[in-house]
Amino acid sequence: MPDRLPQAVEAACQAVGNDPTRMLDICLALQAQLGCVSREAMQLIAAQTGCRRVDVERVVSFYAFLSPEPRGEIVIRLSNDLPDLMHGARAVAAAMEDELGIAMGETTPDGRFTLVWTPCIGLSDQAPAALVNSVPVTELTPDKARAMLRELREHRDPRQLVKTFGDGKNASPLIAAMVRNNLRQAGPVLFAGDLDHEAALTRTLSMIPERVIEEVKASKLRGRGGAGFPTGVKWYFARQAERRRKFVICNADEGEPGTFKDRLLLTERIDMMLTGMTIAAYAVGAREGIVYLRQEYAYLQPWVKEALARRREAGLLGEAVAGKDGFDFDIRIQMGAGAYICGEETALISSCEGRPGNPSTRPPFPAQRGYLGYPTAVNNVETYCKVAWILQHGAAAFAAIGTAESAGTKLLSVSGDCTRPGVYELPFGVSLAELLEQVGGKWAKAVLVGGPSGRMVAARDFGRRIAFEDLATGGSIMIFGPHRDLLEAVLAFSEFFEEETCGYCTPCRVGCTLIRERVARIVAGRGEPADLDYLRALGAQMRQASRCGLGVSAANPVLSTLEAFPEVFAAAVRTDPDGFRPAFDLERALAPSESLVGRRSVHAAPSLPTT
Repeated sequence: MPDRLPQAVEAACQAVGNDPTRMLDICLALQAQLGCVSREAMQLIAAQTGCRRVDVERVVSFYAFLSPEPRGEIVIRLSNDLPDLMHGARAVAAAMEDELGIAMGETTPDGRFTLVWTPCIGLSDQAPAALVNSVPVTELTPDKARAMLRELREHRDPRQLVKTFGDGKNASPLIAAMVRNNLRQAGPVLFAGDLDHEAALTRTLSMIPERVIEEVKASKLRGRGGAGFPTGVKWYFARQAERRRKFVICNADEGEPGTFKDRLLLTERIDMMLTGMTIAAYAVGAREGIVYLRQEYAYLQPWVKEALARRREAGLLGEAVAGKDGFDFDIRIQMGAGAYICGEETALISSCEGRPGNPSTRPPFPAQRGYLGYPTAVNNVETYCKVAWILQHGAAAFAAIGTAESAGTKLLSVSGDCTRPGVYELPFGVSLAELLEQVGGKWAKAVLVGGPSGRMVAARDFGRRIAFEDLATGGSIMIFGPHRDLLEAVLAFSEFFEEETCGYCTPCRVGCTLIRERVARIVAGRGEPADLDYLRALGAQMRQASRCGLGVSAANPVLSTLEAFPEVFAAAVRTDPDGFRPAFDLERALAPSESLVGRRSVHAAPSLPTT
């Protein structure tokens, strides 16, 4: 590798004009070509792009898909999202470890394979799932995992693992994936029929930009990422910003565990999304757009690239879009590199700028000062698709669907203990009971609405409705059957947030660890009633003092489960008769030292005779 390293670095840097704001592209290219971004490579990148080596190192150390140390030729990332664990991911991991003779997180001595756990890869409806390099492999079992590894030893080409293609565009040569769309319910907006892109753009370009914004406002469309900020208002602020250079960004980084609706839209409604972005650009006055595509969906990158090329050829991107003089607009793809926090819009912007995905303090908001310091409108895939529909069919038609405060439909990603997992497009206002009947999960004891950052709901509250005014969600619906241990689920989510915090602010960085430690103590049977009060107080502090949405919501799994299932926590804690319980397992803590010296500790076993 050292012999070709300078040439590889030079080529990767020159491909983006030696631009340090494209650092993520540079590092991803080298990771793919060389298997790592070594410290020597970091020094060369810094010299080529005119930045400091530490700036490169900060990027490499931040993202999960980048590594300063060599990884295997084939990297297998097994999802440890809770639905994957619920459906046997641990057994699959054990089979892989046994077959390869390594543990998770290790690389085989021959450098052929690396095994790692990874958070949700957008396949919770087809769990357990893994990424083999960039190839998604679904519905694994221990036997399938062993067979897969033996096959890979023979041909060393993950693409050959795909024997049967999924439905719809998954069978396209540009995607060629075994992934199934699992569209269970086609609603009246996104999947009612093919969008007439020309009609939507023609109607848009017949209006002045301010009128387009008023149309979006009148539709009552709110962002579909979970926060629900009015889309038209966001665009208005971006339009009013004084800077001439402006951007629109599509957040295609749906990292919330249990969410996979954008996977379907990117596969089957890519032109609808790109039309929505084009409408947004016209409305706010942007000439440049970015699709931020999560690395877990890298298998869709050729498909998105082809859609962009096709639209340029048709005159729907580039100069004088759709024949409109003075309206020039084009879009590039920015690949992510594995960071949950980049779903937050300011962290996403930092990532697009070639930096670690750390959130920014607001104000200023992105609509005022965003990408490269310019006004930027950021919306997600579903929101842009809804915009395209609204501009074809009109604001009134959209506003007539759903509830008074939550207009339109919502795409729901349903996973867990149900017979029909998949994607459902339903009008806002549907109750959990109605949804569970439809998905084959009516016997559930709990539903997690909105993923770990959302809310746990008990069966007695299944009359509550999916809507911004009741149960808001970015799309994740996770179902737990009567046999599931909710404390184990809370612990898994606590571990997830501890791993994914960016570490910038103390309330989130320290708070996530303290929550995980205290929940682990309760799960281990060492909890006491005071621990519950501690968790409530800690969660409240994190909500008040954290810098971004991750820290604000990181305590939600424990707090909402405490509220919905107080009896579960009450049964797991107790007070010893002497009024004192140790905060940790002393015997377990001493075990490594005992093994080293070859004897037991008198403190761990006080009944043993001492000498």
